[in-house]
Amino acid sequence: MAGNIIRKFKFFGAWQDDREEAWLEEMAQQGYHLKEVGFPLVYGFEEGVPQRVVYRLDYTSLRKLDREDYFQLFHDAGWEWVGEMAGWQYFRRSVAEGETAEIYTDNQSKIEKYRRVLGLLVILLPTFVFVFRDREGVYLFTQILKGFLFMIMLLYTYGILMLIKRIKELKGDS
Repeated sequence: MAGNIIRKFKFFGAWQDDREEAWLEEMAQQGYHLKEVGFPLVYGFEEGVPQRVVYRLDYTSLRKLDREDYFQLFHDAGWEWVGEMAGWQYFRRSVAEGETAEIYTDNQSKIEKYRRVLGLLVILLPTFVFVFRDREGVYLFTQILKGFLFMIMLLYTYGILMLIKRIKELKGDS
């Protein structure tokens, strides 16, 4: 049934990119190939022949001038760009049984990727402080909204802590 897009919703934290890559690889082995990624966490798959495909994710904020060079570098290394979701770039590459493919071959490069994500999260943190400041004339709707945003902030904070933990693991710190 080539051509039909099957949508799946799945949550992965920024520190779980390896799990996300493994899930995408499992989907390809079942014959579902990533066709598009969207926000919030919507994956579009096209049904096809099961294949051994490696997926890798990179996080980068691309300026218009750097975009072409960035994608050319991956293309020259044999990677196909699939799409982008919230700054995460999705690449794939067919591999033979037992073969593996990496875009980062050293821990320092992986650490830098997580630091880029962490930098964005820290920059956005003041937004939450602004939303939670006291105001006069509090209404039920704003209380509900604040409760919802508080839950998001907890998840957001957890993500920051998990990214810091992931960086420490890659550095070899306990």
